[in-house]
Amino acid sequence: MALVGVHRDRGELRIHESLEELITDLADYIAELSEASVKERGVFAIALSGGSLIGLMGKLCEAPYNKTVDWAKWYIFWADERVVAKNHADSNYKLAKDGLLSKVPIVPSHVHSINDSVSAEQAADDYGFVIRQLVKTRMVSVSDICDCPKFDLILLGMGSDGHVASLFPNHSLLEEKDEWVTFITDSPKPPPERITFTLPVINSASNVAVVVTGESKAEAVHLAIDDVGPDCPVLPSRMVQPTKGKLVWFLDKPAASKLVSVEFCK
Repeated sequence: MALVGVHRDRGELRIHESLEELITDLADYIAELSEASVKERGVFAIALSGGSLIGLMGKLCEAPYNKTVDWAKWYIFWADERVVAKNHADSNYKLAKDGLLSKVPIVPSHVHSINDSVSAEQAADDYGFVIRQLVKTRMVSVSDICDCPKFDLILLGMGSDGHVASLFPNHSLLEEKDEWVTFITDSPKPPPERITFTLPVINSASNVAVVVTGESKAEAVHLAIDDVGPDCPVLPSRMVQPTKGKLVWFLDKPAASKLVSVEFCK
């Protein structure tokens, strides 16, 4: 059974005894949001990330989810992507295709990957244009407090340095307020060229889930969630704070091992 906690301004925390428990809880969470969104809007617009996240979503390919989820209503995007060919080992698209998309009946035209044949800057511009067209038709909702797209769910991992999507600590992209999608050519983590959603887009989502596992990320989890005071560095993951949406952290016990200021529900 997951230990469910709340933090005053850092959302809901679900701390799991085992990786298997986390994987099942994550599948249930995604399936429930999909069902609610399809019932309300007729579609489910979800943005994925790379790294270990796709592997942790793998249970969705199994029963009962592979039959009960209305896959034809899913519209899939990437919160960040490496500017490499789609068949490259570093491609988040390839990771998702191999680990999830090829195993469930997603409509191919609903899968919105980046243009991998242009520069990072052009790829970001093109991707922003694609999203704007889908906001016009309301396949992606629009925020009621700014003009940003309002994805039904944005799924994020977190690095041990506290980065989310391709938003890295102390990088100028954290200050970007106007663009929906921007680019980076000097990523501190290879490959260097990437596109990424900006913080205003992430924080306009209806739901944001940050999925973190492993003891190597415990310090970053502590800095992202706990009341650490003004002298500590503000990590990108701490800047994830949906304006009107809901933030949920999926953690295993090693990742949560340094948390202190959390109230747990009885």
